[in-house]
Amino acid sequence: MYIKTIVVVLVVALVVIQFIPVSKTNPPVTGEINAPENVMKVFKTSCYDCHSNEVVWPWYSRVAPVSWLVAYDVNEARDHYNFSEWSSYNAKDRQDNREEIWEEVEERHMPLWYYLIMHPEAKLSAEDKEMIKKWSEGSE
Repeated sequence: MYIKTIVVVLVVALVVIQFIPVSKTNPPVTGEINAPENVMKVFKTSCYDCHSNEVVWPWYSRVAPVSWLVAYDVNEARDHYNFSEWSSYNAKDRQDNREEIWEEVEERHMPLWYYLIMHPEAKLSAEDKEMIKKWSEGSE
């Protein structure tokens, strides 16, 4: 009886939390990053789902509590740097962001390990990492 009550309470809680709204937006692109085509391809495959205004919101972003994590991660990512608003950054900020992107990749912080579970195509190859490194060392 005790376990049955716990299960019922959990199911009811899971249903109720589905009604808590989560903001999932894609504001207009105001100034996209200008990078070589090969680098852009890597960014679009591995980074744009969080670091841009062109997020493809997957089915699981509609299911709480996972939706909360996805929305949080996208908002945090956009706060760090947003490829869709790149031209709004001054030259120093753009260069700092380039360096930060490489540091995050080099230290294996990006892409996030749990993002890769559902998006294995976003895993960076050694070649991808080398392209990002060379791009990050350049200047605009």
